[in-house]
Parts: sequence; structure tokens; C-alpha cells
Amino acid sequence: MFTLKRKSLSMPSPAEALSGRAEAIPTASNHFVNGAPLKGPYPQGSEMALFGLGCFWGAEKAFWGIPGVIVTAAGYAGGVTPNPTYEEVCSGRTGHNEAVLVVFDPKRVSYEDLIKAFFESHDPTQGMRQGNDIGTQYRSGIYVYGDAQARAAEAAKRAYDAALKEKGFAPVTTEILPAPPFYFAEGYHQQYLAKNPRGYCGLGGTGVSCPIGTGVSAEA
Repeated sequence: MFTLKRKSLSMPSPAEALSGRAEAIPTASNHFVNGAPLKGPYPQGSEMALFGLGCFWGAEKAFWGIPGVIVTAAGYAGGVTPNPTYEEVCSGRTGHNEAVLVVFDPKRVSYEDLIKAFFESHDPTQGMRQGNDIGTQYRSGIYVYGDAQARAAEAAKRAYDAALKEKGFAPVTTEILPAPPFYFAEGYHQQYLAKNPRGYCGLGGTGVSCPIGTGVSAEA
């Protein structure tokens, strides 16, 4: 997650973006931690959540141990270039965020609880960066599947923004958008910190509790 050149902090226009490719790049078949199929099929009744919160190595680890999470995957979302490689994303010319796909059982863990984990696992006030990781692929983002997730995300953002302001933090910069295509990252990125326990992780939370996510779904 280190680069030698200073990244652009502006999103590329479609004319500036790399062209990418029609075919998906190779990735792992199964989750390294729990063995679940990385690309599915996922269990009936499961739902998806999609988050960007900095370097996806540490971001993915924040979710895979949560009870009720079925599978997680590292990938790229929110940009222009189809099926980008890691090197292309790092160039700043794809517009993609390093994202984590979370497939979960809503009867065991609520979407609000996942948002709580999302906000408390990083600093969502930093714009196009997380700590020393600087660039458009490190921005804070919640990419929602449907109106219910959108409402939950917006409510959580407002609540956490207020909680952070009380502690002297800047406003939350998290983008909330309809879920774009998710492109699975290369196999070596998947569950990276499980394979490399001493590997780099640039994430750090604010230490401020997010005042949402108090239990499982009402349907549980």
C-alpha cells in the first residue's frame, strides 16, 4: 500500500481514465479464513454490503470475524475503468476505491451493525486519504443496495458526524452512493492479513463510538 509518486486527489474524468478490459482479472476461488466461495453462490436470504474505508487489507479484516458475516472480499468500486488491476487503481487513473464486499445473514447481524463497524474502523473525516495512505482509492464510502440501506447509511452518517464534532473532529467526508459494479481484486489481496499476520495495515479509528447498531435485525 505504499507508493513513491504523489497521488492525484481528484477523480479522473472518463476521458482521463484508463480503458481497462472486458474480462475479469483472476482472483481466489474461496475465502482463505472460512472457505466460503468468494463469488458465491451465496446462501438464500443473505444480503450484501459494500464499503470503502482505506487500504482494503485492514478494512476486510474488520468484517470477516463479525458473527453473521458469511464472506468478505477485497476489490475495486466507484470508478470508471472496467476490471482494473491493482496497479491501475494505484495510478489514480481509474477512479476506483479500494472496497470490501460483505455478504451477511440479516437474521444474525444487522446492516446498522456493519455500518457501526465501518465507521469505528477508520477516520471518515480525512477525504482522499487514511493516515499515510493518500489517493482517491482511500476515500471513505458506503455503497448501498436499495433504499433501506441508503436511509440507514445517511442516518448513521449524520449521527456519527455529530458525535465526532463534539470531540473536535472535522466533518465526515464519507460518500454514500448506489452500489456500483464491484470488481474482485487479485487473489493475493484476498484476506491478506490472515495470510500475512504482520502485514501492513494503515487503518486507525477515531476512538469515538458510533451511536448506532444496537442489535440484530427485527426479523431475527
